Amino acid sequence: MESSEITGSGGGKETTPGETVYHLSLREKDVAGARYALLPGDPARVETIASAPPFKHCRQLAWKREFRTWLGYLGETPVLITSTGIGGPSTSIAVEELARLGVSTFIRVGTTGAIQPHIGVGDVVVTTGAVRLDGASTHYAPLEYPAVADPRVVEALLSAARELDIPHHVGITCSSDTFYPGQERRDGFREYIPRRFRGMTEEWRRMNVLNYEMEAATLLTMCGVLGLRGGCVTGVVDRHAEGGRITPEALQKAEANAIAVAVRAMGSLLAG
Repeated sequence: MESSEITGSGGGKETTPGETVYHLSLREKDVAGARYALLPGDPARVETIASAPPFKHCRQLAWKREFRTWLGYLGETPVLITSTGIGGPSTSIAVEELARLGVSTFIRVGTTGAIQPHIGVGDVVVTTGAVRLDGASTHYAPLEYPAVADPRVVEALLSAARELDIPHHVGITCSSDTFYPGQERRDGFREYIPRRFRGMTEEWRRMNVLNYEMEAATLLTMCGVLGLRGGCVTGVVDRHAEGGRITPEALQKAEANAIAVAVRAMGSLLAG
């Protein structure tokens, strides 16, 4: 029997009946027809999101390597929460396999470091597009292809932040493959920044790039190429100009704000 096709401009192959996708360890029947997914990086954040109101009837489906998945309901609609791990390669695996299971709308829920001085710790950043300073996205499209968020997802995220009165910023994100040299951090083992990255943060700042993170470019490029909807909201855990030190208090505040915005936005997308 031939598998059915994912609805979308790019088309796509869904799983065959009873097939388990390899890395997520899920079958189509496990996901209860879910077409929407929230994507944190950290597996520990999955249960935190599932516990956020108004999620109900939440339960864990699988946990293999960095990929942890819970299923919950917003109203009567099933929504998946799947961790991607850190960076583009593992994110691409999660998106590929979730898409095969029928998911067509993705919102990344993560943390980030601010580049612009006016952005505060605990604020959220809603990404409209991403600098593709990664490698995984180039396996889906050449660098000339833009990594842009779906406008309906962007608007839902912005509306959620406004409704919740959470300080927010909207614009371009830089997705780096590395946490230390690619983000020009000097607290790595050698405290050494390769020549190609020296002064890069100031370049991005002058180009009005808002923040550094590690997954948005891969997600948004893939969604564009595959005919899916993608968006990204991240909570600010540190400011580059202040040395990039992340405190537990900053992490907790940033995560809570990003989760609140993402869950509210997802509910809005379901209602619309």
